[in-house]
Amino acid sequence: MSGWDPDVYLKFGGERTRAAADLLARVPLSAPKRIVDLGCGPGNSTALIASRYPNADILGVDSDEAMLTKARAEHVNARFEAGNFETWRPREAPDLIYTNAALHWAADPLAVASRLFQSLAPGGALALQVPQNFDKSSHIEMRAAAQDGPWSEKLRGVFQPLLLGAQDYARALAPLDAKLDVWSTAYLHILDGGDAVLKWISGSALRPYFARLDANERAGFEANLAARLKRAYPPEADGRTHFPFHRVFVIASKGA
Repeated sequence: MSGWDPDVYLKFGGERTRAAADLLARVPLSAPKRIVDLGCGPGNSTALIASRYPNADILGVDSDEAMLTKARAEHVNARFEAGNFETWRPREAPDLIYTNAALHWAADPLAVASRLFQSLAPGGALALQVPQNFDKSSHIEMRAAAQDGPWSEKLRGVFQPLLLGAQDYARALAPLDAKLDVWSTAYLHILDGGDAVLKWISGSALRPYFARLDANERAGFEANLAARLKRAYPPEADGRTHFPFHRVFVIASKGA
């Protein structure tokens, strides 16, 4: 898969950070000593954690070096290291594992969530948030565009996240005696500029597609998809674009 581009990802940084803040606000811990931000990206979520828990030892983990470079440049009160969240294991049991918009990239997100919960210190909490837009127009049109051009063979079998809902996570974690706080939210992002939805998904969901295409193929694929997204998300009277975005939130607390 192609590397992440922090600048593209943060083009809608305010909207992306909103979900991170909403997740953190519900974490029930008053003073966790050890915190891991797993899949920390460019450090926007890590900064929120450091603001709420300034005395904690915070570790940000991400597999992408460009994202880690951006995170370190923000001078957040945290350490950062490279690691793949699908296989990462803590050296010491954390009090809080926080993972924002990351686990849906796993082949088996429920198994990863269960493993992370079991690695917590007694009284700790796992807080996770994942997009749930994979059956919405943005992704429907993405898949359709992938099949509608000379790039179709290259894009056959491209990675598709599993569509998992709140109950799927609850059913996976409940047998581990987790105390659960699980909910879903539908945000309405009001985006400025042309091709706004295309620009949004270029920073995340389109990465597996781009990784398989050369420059000319990518340009043709993007043009095809841009036309589809304009029909699916026509601009409003003020020229801005309404982009509904659904997310699932889970906080699983461990007994002391």
